[in-house]
Amino acid sequence: MKTVLPLIVGVVIGLVSPAQARTLDAIRSSGALGLCAHPNSLPFASKTADPPGFQVEFGHALARELGVSLRLDWIITQYQMRSAGCDILLDAIADREAQGETRLRISKPYYRTGVALAVSPSSTLTSFRDLNERTKVGVQVGSVAAMIIGQRHVPTSTFGFESDSLDALSNHEIDAAAVTPTAASYFNLTHPDKPLRILDRDESVADLNWNVAVGMVRPDDALREAIDGALERLRKDGSIDRIYGRYGVVLQAPR
Repeated sequence: MKTVLPLIVGVVIGLVSPAQARTLDAIRSSGALGLCAHPNSLPFASKTADPPGFQVEFGHALARELGVSLRLDWIITQYQMRSAGCDILLDAIADREAQGETRLRISKPYYRTGVALAVSPSSTLTSFRDLNERTKVGVQVGSVAAMIIGQRHVPTSTFGFESDSLDALSNHEIDAAAVTPTAASYFNLTHPDKPLRILDRDESVADLNWNVAVGMVRPDDALREAIDGALERLRKDGSIDRIYGRYGVVLQAPR
């Protein structure tokens, strides 16, 4: 299964038209909250899999908190975003600069993530600082991690998807994979016979760490406040942790 990063989706959402936004009253009047998600991007979302991905499960939980149902708007390309008409996207980077072109308004963050190194259980690597000219690292094409690691003169292998670099690591083709903890954790869940070791993120490299929030397509203040309130309730009762935990993901608190 190919994994689509939230960051990649974040680039696409800049093409959403402001006219598609709806107020909280309009959402409640229609009886549905629209969530845009990729139909084939587990563990994030899937149109056909069971379980359907944490974005779908989390979307249902948010909709219930607002007193409505969830409408899934499946998108693959940036062109489909123009007509999707969704209200929210999940796992959005909670950074004003990162969302500068997307026109999204961001909720309060609900977890922290970034880029970590996945290594084999026998690897002697303990952090990004251990990478050198003898360690080959799998990176996603066009990613910030590819640029930063390349600037350190560390050999890299480029992959189109995080899952491809994790497969290459599992097959001993590379020494490490620079991926999100989400992708590595889901790989371990689905490959219990050959789990990888996930190193702690390096918080000293700001561009490789970020908070995550709900992205809202130009909401009114009432919708933003309602989403923030729903997040707080779902965080306090453990619902968010349980949803992500079903996909092997342990959430870290935002900073």
